[in-house]
Amino acid sequence: MAEVLLKAQDLTKNFGGLYAVDSVCLELMKGEVHAILGPNGAGKSTLVNLLSGDIMATSGSVMFEGQELTKLPSYKISHCGIGRSFQKTNIFPKLTCFENVWLAAQSRQKTSMRFFRPARKMADVKELTMTSLKRCGLEARAETVASSMSYGEQRQLEIGMMLATQPRLLLMDEPMAGMGKEESEMLVGLIKELAQDYTLLLIEHDMDAVFAVADRLTVMVNGRVLETGTPEQIKSSQQVQEAYLGSEGGF
Repeated sequence: MAEVLLKAQDLTKNFGGLYAVDSVCLELMKGEVHAILGPNGAGKSTLVNLLSGDIMATSGSVMFEGQELTKLPSYKISHCGIGRSFQKTNIFPKLTCFENVWLAAQSRQKTSMRFFRPARKMADVKELTMTSLKRCGLEARAETVASSMSYGEQRQLEIGMMLATQPRLLLMDEPMAGMGKEESEMLVGLIKELAQDYTLLLIEHDMDAVFAVADRLTVMVNGRVLETGTPEQIKSSQQVQEAYLGSEGGF
């Protein structure tokens, strides 16, 4: 039986009378790609923000590898082994790819203020940086300034920075947003490669990409979970068809 890596129980976030996420229960199994689907305003990004600690839940709980995360700030959740990417690219445009990923790798050190740390520690950071650049497909672009790269490459770089924090769970919020077909296909290939070693939670509007990579899917509507199942179950669900695509819609 697959191991539960993360479990959200009755997770809720309201802003006054608006419930952006309403009593969501979700289990992420170790080693799976789990996609979250839903129309705009369904609560998908708010859910990711709750899981990553970027916003605090109104109620409910989040357990990761048996540890309670619900009230922890984002930097502590990152150190627990959860990495995330954002809808808008979050990099340092004036730095090189190597420097961007180095900063992320260095954040795993116990403190960034030890100026006389052993040389071996610096070598470890460099090795982690280069490994992360290789995993995201940018090893040959290490000395390229981030602002000079294409949008797709910048998204790859953000993934490389996430990998350098040594996560076990990757939260990816619309990684293919704004990409052309060729860049999207490249990123689908990268996600498939990452899925061999990481657990992924993926929010994405590109339905072809979602069904190409996801092991399970959860459909959200109005802040609540409508249905969770395999791609085949979701495709054939009349409830999903009516709520997400309209009664005459189809995948």
